[in-house]
Amino acid sequence: MALHSLPPRTRRSLKRLLAGVACSLTLCSVAHTALAADPVPAPDAALVEKGRYVAAAADCAACHTAESGKPYAGNYAFTLPIGTLYASNITPDKTHGIGRWTEAEFVRAIREGIRPDGASLYPAMPYPSYARMTDEDLHALYLYFMHGVQPVAQAVKPNAIPWPLSVRFPLTLWRWMFAPTPQDARTATLHRPYPTAEQARGAYLVEGPGHCGACHTERGLAMQEKALTAQDGAAYLAGGKPVDGWTPPPLRGEALTGLQSWSKADIAAFLQTGRNMHGSAFGSMEPAVHHGTQSLTEADLLAMAAYLKTLPARVEQTPYKADPAATKALRSGGSLTAGQLLYLNNCAACHGSNGKGFPTVFPPLAGNPTVLTAQPDSVIHIILAGGTLRGTQGAPSAFTMPGFASRLTNVEIATVATFIRQAWGNTAPAVTDMEVNNLRKTLPHPTAQSLTPPPAP
Repeated sequence: MALHSLPPRTRRSLKRLLAGVACSLTLCSVAHTALAADPVPAPDAALVEKGRYVAAAADCAACHTAESGKPYAGNYAFTLPIGTLYASNITPDKTHGIGRWTEAEFVRAIREGIRPDGASLYPAMPYPSYARMTDEDLHALYLYFMHGVQPVAQAVKPNAIPWPLSVRFPLTLWRWMFAPTPQDARTATLHRPYPTAEQARGAYLVEGPGHCGACHTERGLAMQEKALTAQDGAAYLAGGKPVDGWTPPPLRGEALTGLQSWSKADIAAFLQTGRNMHGSAFGSMEPAVHHGTQSLTEADLLAMAAYLKTLPARVEQTPYKADPAATKALRSGGSLTAGQLLYLNNCAACHGSNGKGFPTVFPPLAGNPTVLTAQPDSVIHIILAGGTLRGTQGAPSAFTMPGFASRLTNVEIATVATFIRQAWGNTAPAVTDMEVNNLRKTLPHPTAQSLTPPPAP
């Protein structure tokens, strides 16, 4: 029936009814649209900020942020004995990141190394240490990644790990053999007795989120850390094997290569600024400071230092004793050895003829724990490739040491490195040109591959 054929009164009533229905439908549509567009209310800002702090303590950015990449977007490359592993995207992007993960899935991945799909994570992810983290810290961390991190729609490169090493199911056995259960891990770190509350807090930060042992503890044949806490024996933080051409030194009380001569304030300053009177951060430690420890409170840094100072030396060493002979030779103007001449022409301007440098600008070489390690990798690496210590909140100036790979031959680098490791009272083994050659081949920059210096201008 056509509307115009109805009586006028009926037409008016029907129009009002249809208008009311239309209005109701419109209001429902607007309300639905508003509800769909309205995001889930953000959590307490204080909890998100706490999560940001926990992320710094756990050094998440250093591993999950590629050079010049966006924060936490992954693709940072780990060169491992089994191949190259690329860090995952842990932004809240729902396609390439962790945006669809529940909190339970997030916590399980961090503490147990198991992804939401059930696959095991490679132990490059330090979940044996993260297993010690508290429920409160992990809850705040989850809220930070979901609400305080910008999602980045970036795919991660496929890992370059050959078959059968790329097969993940054996990692289930690895976890069963070498990774503690979260309950056991938290009991071992959180509930053992400590002399002071400060040391207890330091133990939690070092053994848990800080995962210091991942680098500074030697690994076994299965790439497991030989000790996960101070309770596991003297192997804990006794120094690691070379990684990416850097040798992590001991963080125990060794007189030459460890922290015996460092005060709590020295350790805290190093973690806060990447430098102190004994040396400067470089290699993988520099990003650990830049992305992580520089953001911690002074109280937490001192707590970490207090705990580290409780660890006795694993290897007894004679304390460093200065010897002025090398300084006198360099300043004499007389006949110099090849090592002395190379040092005078390439190194002395910054590090001084006395090897003391100009702390905290140019680090000392005399008595420097990194110089004195048995493995010369770190010394060779820094001479070949150089390095940059970026500015931090506590020390805003950045300093760069140039690389000498294209300027000095293998023999020359071995010669000057040997001089540095045996001058001013240093007592480290000599360096061979074969050791320099082997490390030179691993460096990514083309200039580092040059085996002969360029012709003189």
